[in-house]
Amino acid sequence: MYMTRRKPTLYLREDSRSRLFLGFLPRKCSIFNLFLTCLILGFLSMVWLQLSCTGDGSKRGHQDDTYSQKSCPHIPRTVSEDLSWGPHRIALLVPFRERFEELMSFVPHMHQYLSQKKILHRIFIINQVDHFRFNRASLINVGFLESGNETDYVAMHDVDLLPLNPDLDYGYPEKGPFHVASPELHPLYHYKTYVGGILLLTKQHYEMCNGMSNRFWGWGREDDEFYRRIKGAGLKLLRPTGISTGYKTFHHIHDPAWRKRDQKRIASQKQEQFKVDREGGLHSVQYRVDSRSELTVNGAPCTILNVKLECDLVDTPWCVFS
Repeated sequence: MYMTRRKPTLYLREDSRSRLFLGFLPRKCSIFNLFLTCLILGFLSMVWLQLSCTGDGSKRGHQDDTYSQKSCPHIPRTVSEDLSWGPHRIALLVPFRERFEELMSFVPHMHQYLSQKKILHRIFIINQVDHFRFNRASLINVGFLESGNETDYVAMHDVDLLPLNPDLDYGYPEKGPFHVASPELHPLYHYKTYVGGILLLTKQHYEMCNGMSNRFWGWGREDDEFYRRIKGAGLKLLRPTGISTGYKTFHHIHDPAWRKRDQKRIASQKQEQFKVDREGGLHSVQYRVDSRSELTVNGAPCTILNVKLECDLVDTPWCVFS
């Protein structure tokens, strides 16, 4: 006579404490049924949370003193591109190194901002992963070369500068380089020859300038040298007009106390930083792309290029600290 095996069953012992919470369950409850019950309870909790929150924690009336509702968690919106937005597509070239908290804000903000303006775009994060000092100009050159043929103009864009005014022009800069973050609008830099922060150029105009100089290791001065390249190429620099928000046009999210900039000048770099590089540029940059990844940040797509730059220690020994 063979004994039959019974299916494993979870028995819940009912006492005065469990009767209150588990009274709706049968005395003999299988693991599957318990799991299903937990799923249902979780779903009902989410529905309750959604119905009980305001949807916008920043909008509160005069009743806050007597009653306050929980603000709903932010759910990012993804925006699908529409080819009817126009014939041009911008490549945002973002030189980058170890500033991930800023990147988490930048990519969703710019994707939403440009989509609302109906501008076709691609966001390229050019991440320097070698052991040399940071070289913003070389990374922009790399981003230009790696941006492909589906984009026909570029934005040299800092990761810590977010446009707030919807009237800023990110359109195709056919008449000449367009400095979005002009000295009248940038929260920090106000001298007349400043062209940093956010600068738009057609790919043809960037080629005419021979890109940016690769000699600037560390922070600063590469934009000033590029201003001379723009003038040397006979291009007219354009800037926004009719923007009334002044220095509040952008949100500058860089924290100097947390992220110290590499402003050291080593050996002959002190003299070289004021010279115009008449030989090097776009097609002399030496680099290797270690990896290329397509990622989304809170629903916003971007391309991450992990790049290793190369340095001529004889020509620019200041690419390292020692």
